Amino acid sequence: MTDGTFPLPNADDIVWDLPGDGPQRTALLVLPHAGGNAHAYSAWRDRLPADVRLLIGQYPGRGARYAEELPTTIADLAGPVAAALPDDLPDDLVVLGHSMGSLVAFEVVRRLAAAGRPARALVASACRAPFLPNPSAVYPERLDDDQLVAAIKERGGTDDGILDEPELREIVIPSIRADFAIDDVYRCTADEASVDCPVTVIGGDQDPVVPVTALGRWAEITAAGFAEHVLPGGHFYFQQQLPAFFALLDTVLAPAPGALAASAA
Repeated sequence: MTDGTFPLPNADDIVWDLPGDGPQRTALLVLPHAGGNAHAYSAWRDRLPADVRLLIGQYPGRGARYAEELPTTIADLAGPVAAALPDDLPDDLVVLGHSMGSLVAFEVVRRLAAAGRPARALVASACRAPFLPNPSAVYPERLDDDQLVAAIKERGGTDDGILDEPELREIVIPSIRADFAIDDVYRCTADEASVDCPVTVIGGDQDPVVPVTALGRWAEITAAGFAEHVLPGGHFYFQQQLPAFFALLDTVLAPAPGALAASAA
């Protein structure tokens, strides 16, 4: 896979669709971290407003997509997700990624804009700006399985029980290697690194992977508005800061004043 144009599997396997109750005002598309999967974010459904439709990207090599060829470029991750989004989405779409998922989210937003389906906002979590080199490359090709597992545990965010169980580890290690190889080398040229929507970036003040001082560079990819927030914690800061994290996310998901006026009318 090299250009994101390979035949698509079932769209429901690429994008999990978890609507709330009643009319769906807004859709939130979540793109997982390197080595992550859709299941890791499915519990977010319970923390989101009922009128927010939760969508979660599932990358090749995991879940129902386990038998697919592993991804080799960011296009292999972003292309299928952008193409598999439901046709009946609300016009209001927010795209969020965590860690490497922020780079996938950035690419998805660009693809959607090119297709005439612009996102309303981009939220980047614990990630460098797309035009910057990776400050904490893993180089999975240089590591044996035990060394790679140790590197993953140091970052946090992964169930150690899976990594410590030989049979389960054998299942997840290939996709983890593939994701980190993509994350290590991805870089968008500065003149192409732009989106037309507002950008919000959130990070942890003790993140060993992405220095908090680098978060503000996301402001350089948009002229439509920028906000930066720092919460206590490491690379997976939100796991210990769920109320504060979702309070910030709710401010992004809240309808614009104009939308409220139109709804009232």
